[in-house]
Amino acid sequence: MTRASSSDIVRRRLVSQSLTGSPVLPVSGAVPAAGDRDAGEGAVAVVERMLALQAQDLRWAKWAVAVRSPGTTSADVDRLIDSGRIVRSWPMRGTLHLVPGRDLGWMLELTTPRLWSGAATRRRDLGLDESIIEHARQVAVDALIGGRELSRSAFMELLEQNGISAAGQRGYHLIWHLAQSGTLCWGRQLDSQQMLVLLDEWVPRPRRLERDEALGEYLLRYLVGHGPAPLTDFIWWSQLTTADAKIALAVAAPHLVELEVDGVRHLLPRSTDTTALPRAAPGRGPAAVLALAGFDEYLLGYRERNLAIEPEKFTWVVPGKNGIFLPILVRGGRVIGTWRREWQPRRVTVQPQPFLPFSDVSARSADRALHEYARFLGRPVHVLPAATTPEPPEPVG
Repeated sequence: MTRASSSDIVRRRLVSQSLTGSPVLPVSGAVPAAGDRDAGEGAVAVVERMLALQAQDLRWAKWAVAVRSPGTTSADVDRLIDSGRIVRSWPMRGTLHLVPGRDLGWMLELTTPRLWSGAATRRRDLGLDESIIEHARQVAVDALIGGRELSRSAFMELLEQNGISAAGQRGYHLIWHLAQSGTLCWGRQLDSQQMLVLLDEWVPRPRRLERDEALGEYLLRYLVGHGPAPLTDFIWWSQLTTADAKIALAVAAPHLVELEVDGVRHLLPRSTDTTALPRAAPGRGPAAVLALAGFDEYLLGYRERNLAIEPEKFTWVVPGKNGIFLPILVRGGRVIGTWRREWQPRRVTVQPQPFLPFSDVSARSADRALHEYARFLGRPVHVLPAATTPEPPEPVG
């Protein structure tokens, strides 16, 4: 076991998360031949590397991908989602994520039983028994087979037409349940909403893994995109049982190395270079300010977040601790503030809100990061001067 410092862990997490250093390559490490790498390949490589990026807010999720793949635009990510190479579904924690389409199936096989068990009380409260769920499944298959698609509202209407009440949260829960069991997923985007499709048609060639192999890959892929991290962080992130996580560790162990920090064992893929880190690309060095998305994996990817943010600042990022993570400003691996985005008819207005006043260098770096967001959107963005945050903001409703 190699001893390391907290700063070592932070620097290597930035590299694993594709937030510093050179642009990310696919998990396999294969470099596309000249002329083969289109504008979206970097984005696909990011999602393959991260395995899952939280995506209940799709617009933030697309920026979370693009900020890790400089030059990628919102339209690039849209095309990948519409092609099925990146899929939005509920692979874990009962929360929407972006995942590689071919990996969604084996992830669901690992996570669904526990999530179903945990949702049993909710199903009873909604009056959803097995016969209703299977009736809804048949309605969905009959309506969507052959490459057809339905909006969420149209699917709700279809349920009602077939004698299945979608009132309250019943319709949403049925969509979640059918997606969690591998029948449905979100497909292409149409008129600012995603359409429901059949997963086995949308992703016709999924990867098939045996259970122990899948557990080992789950842990290894988490560490590729998030490491170094303790096993407890992986358990929190994946919501697997401790018993399953131990199996994952046993399977993946030959491919892992350990870094010990203050008595805590952090895991890292063996293929990762544990010597000096390479020089970063322009704008992605240790002093650069990064404008990360709301719900970004840099915070949500770990149970313990003290390496990234002081505990007393956490409520400035999650006002009222209500589960809404604001977009964050990061420098040197530490969260130094948040930023606001306001959509207007003809432009988007953004404003950095550092915890402490910016230095001139940080102000210029933050301005550069927010203009990268403008290029990602492909529409006018007005960057307001920084407004410091003297106290925790009001809870977001």
